[in-house]
Amino acid sequence: MILIAGGTGTLGRLSIQHLLKRGQSVRVLTREPARAQDVQTAGVEIVEGDVLDVASLQRAMVGVRTVISAMHGFTGTGKYTPQSVDRDGNVHLFDAARRAGVEHVVLLSIQGATADHPMELFRAKCAAEEALRASTLAWTILRPTAYMETWAALVGVPLLTNGATRIFGGGRNPINFVSAADVAQFVALAVSDPSLRNTQIDIGGPENLTMHQVVATFQSVSGRSGKVNMVPLPVLRVASVLMRLFNPTLARQMQGAIVMDTRNMAFDAAPTRRQYPAITSTSVADVARQYLQLCHKQR
Repeated sequence: MILIAGGTGTLGRLSIQHLLKRGQSVRVLTREPARAQDVQTAGVEIVEGDVLDVASLQRAMVGVRTVISAMHGFTGTGKYTPQSVDRDGNVHLFDAARRAGVEHVVLLSIQGATADHPMELFRAKCAAEEALRASTLAWTILRPTAYMETWAALVGVPLLTNGATRIFGGGRNPINFVSAADVAQFVALAVSDPSLRNTQIDIGGPENLTMHQVVATFQSVSGRSGKVNMVPLPVLRVASVLMRLFNPTLARQMQGAIVMDTRNMAFDAAPTRRQYPAITSTSVADVARQYLQLCHKQR
């Protein structure tokens, strides 16, 4: 039995599909079972639990051989934050796994996670990595770059549906984007291949693109020019500070946009891709075509 925390997210759902194809039995841990009903199929069990509730984790671990942590608290509200979910929640998950005799934990971290990173999410992921390495569990740490699907939804889809989109900051900083569909294949491989235990894998996509280039890709694929509005970096800086008191979630997102606009976010995925040639290499244009087809179906 494989337990997935974060199984209702984009990556979690794609990972479930790959695991089922490999004949694995999957249990999805969620604090809102209603959100997981569409993934409940043959071979998938839904269990209610919360990484902030240690007792619920112990119940969820019964009969589990492998744990996959694909959760994050970046967009969480209230008590669900990167610190409480990505740092403390993962520690709770690892402790429960160890007590239950789980063999292996696969942690979805993030490329560039360090203890002194300006973003809370990256610091929390780094702390989780350190806690997992220090445990007695066998582990695999996957460190993907920014997910294409996340930014396609934020920047590309509005262009397709409303004819206008928004870029936060200057939009000229090269960023490596990776598809969650590709990362899900690494998740399934990490579960099935014992040689990947106690290994860190840095995962990226085939391109380093600026936000302007991402928008241009959607424009080219769709044949629509659309309007591009800009939110200047100084405005983002001021708003990210002011919003901490009123909307911490939005403040985190603004801070994330600042980091992505000013910090080195490029990555060379070629070495990893050469090492794992069977895993697909999806481009931003591929994802743009998928979203364009989805928009056509919904009309």
